[in-house]
Amino acid sequence: MSACPADTSHPAVAATAAAPGLYRQVLGPRYDLLSARLRALHGRQGLRAYRGEVVAERGRSWLSRLCAWAARLPPAYAGAIEVEIAGDAASERWTRRFAGHAMPSRLWAQDGLLCERLGRVHFGFALDVEDGALAWRVERVRALGLALPARWFSGVRATESEQDGRYRFDVRAALPLAGLLVHYRGWLDVD
Repeated sequence: MSACPADTSHPAVAATAAAPGLYRQVLGPRYDLLSARLRALHGRQGLRAYRGEVVAERGRSWLSRLCAWAARLPPAYAGAIEVEIAGDAASERWTRRFAGHAMPSRLWAQDGLLCERLGRVHFGFALDVEDGALAWRVERVRALGLALPARWFSGVRATESEQDGRYRFDVRAALPLAGLLVHYRGWLDVD
């Protein structure tokens, strides 16, 4: 049995199809300041897949390992990465694959923030555009249903940029007492 195509003649379906993407909703006019590769990655809806290279480092303390496990963060690794994104105007599901380790997350817009659920942790990020790059800053956090002080997460930062014609990412998460949880960085082929 095959799926039927969406009927875009219905006003509600047509409005959804024409709705701005998730990142455009959060950034508003600043979205147009993103580099071409970032707009290409974040401007598409539907299912898409990308490949690239990554280097991931992990913290070594028992507390950092516990926190990384709760957020399903990747292991220490250097090699290929695959990223699958399934999205529409309301939300996106990202699955990052590091040598067999899947790191799934769900993203949506709420209260002007880009929200992300990683394992048992929910983040609310403020997004800023700087020289065509995208900077993520933690504004709120819930873990296991409990609100946590955002200041505890000042060591969590992520940037996306374009360099040498490639989409680049750099994500670092460190917490007080636990230290480094993970630092992963690399590139994806985005056309």
